[in-house]
Amino acid sequence: MLPHPPGPDEGRPAAMLRCVPRITGRPGEMLHHIRRTSRQLLSPEGWKIRLIFWCGAIVVGLLATLLAWGAEWAGETHREILAQWPWAAWLLTPLGLGFIAWLTLRFFPGSQGSGIPQSIAALAMSEHESRSILLSLRIAVGKMLLLVLGLLCGASIGREGPTVHIGAAVMFSLGRLARFPYHYMDKGLILAGGAAGIAAAFNTPLAGILFAIEELGRNFEERTSGVVLVGVFMAGVTAVMLQGNYVYFGTSPAKLVPEEMILPILVCGIGGGLFGGLFSTLLIQGQKWLAPWHGRWPVRVAILLGLLLAALGWLSDGQVYGTGYDQARLLVTGEGELPWTYAPLKFLASAVSYLTGIPGGIFAPSLAAGAGVGHLFSEWLPGIPVTAVVLLGMVGYFSGVVQTPITAFVIVMEMTDNNEMLLPLMATAFLARVISGIVCPEPIYRALAANFFPPAEPGTVAHGPSQDNPTETRT
Repeated sequence: MLPHPPGPDEGRPAAMLRCVPRITGRPGEMLHHIRRTSRQLLSPEGWKIRLIFWCGAIVVGLLATLLAWGAEWAGETHREILAQWPWAAWLLTPLGLGFIAWLTLRFFPGSQGSGIPQSIAALAMSEHESRSILLSLRIAVGKMLLLVLGLLCGASIGREGPTVHIGAAVMFSLGRLARFPYHYMDKGLILAGGAAGIAAAFNTPLAGILFAIEELGRNFEERTSGVVLVGVFMAGVTAVMLQGNYVYFGTSPAKLVPEEMILPILVCGIGGGLFGGLFSTLLIQGQKWLAPWHGRWPVRVAILLGLLLAALGWLSDGQVYGTGYDQARLLVTGEGELPWTYAPLKFLASAVSYLTGIPGGIFAPSLAAGAGVGHLFSEWLPGIPVTAVVLLGMVGYFSGVVQTPITAFVIVMEMTDNNEMLLPLMATAFLARVISGIVCPEPIYRALAANFFPPAEPGTVAHGPSQDNPTETRT
């Protein structure tokens, strides 16, 4: 007996079938479906949902701008303090980080670290109340205040991951106030807030969308895609209106001819992926090793690590403090150079700062350390433009750390206004992802997100996100 011929829908991806309404009856049925959908979109409930998303995106853009201004002020103030009293770092950094660790635990639990792991964990949770523990307006406010304090004390942290957390918390909290009736809207709010945070923080709207798809929501659904796009657009426009349409690291003049591409791609892809994977492994294993001490003496641990950070700052002549924006811009634009020690010292300073447990991200410090890695590799590649190797080192190291290669090469391309390097950036990012996966098999944000899942009930075992559906927890 011959098999029946395939129907019109057989062989199509499931996601495509979900996007196509199942209307197979008479023309009157199709017209009825269209009218019903139009009524839903134009209903008061539909407009309420729209207004919540639009207002939330604007608020995220405003908060991202305020955080950018606060971070810039904190970094500049820290530099002025050290210029006047160079010895102040030995007191300001350890005591300041200890104080921030105490504030985090006492008043803003859940705000520690980057914030991207909390957003991923919230997406994976199936209970609304569990999500509210990680995403709240109180946490968003605490994240902003403590991040600025951390930069004022010299921590090597970034504001981009925290902006993702702030965006997700704001959007989710607005959804709670509106009492959205649909469970899937929680996910849409978190995704939109996180993506809007990246777009507003870096002025990189395309990277914000890709990060939401590639990291925050690995089973991106058509029901939330439009929500994320609108949220990114409105948050990005708000930030640009306040800050101007700027290029984050400045315009890079880097360019490679085809015959020059292979060697720097191999060096920066393998080297960047190796160092990025080592950094991720250090953070993951370091948190596990320090967990008993953090549980008993969190403030003392932060003070001791602050002393280590002050020592690294002294060895680098203050170059490793803060986000690393000025140092990366110097290398990306080719306006100056840094000593070869900058990359390894920034590597260590970023790891030490994160392990203190204070709020702060690894996006900007990783990009700065990656620029230093590229500058270091350029000494081994005579005849290759230095600025080109700096960009490849940046994308290789960043892709090795976060293991999201598409986001990595797009964000570097947008932040440097350089389309000429698209192909080598893409090749380097994917090669670095492969090498990093060998060194650190579990992506860093997924590994760190496991720390924020609620303990399993008696008789069950929590497994975190499943492989088939990464945004749903299993028990």
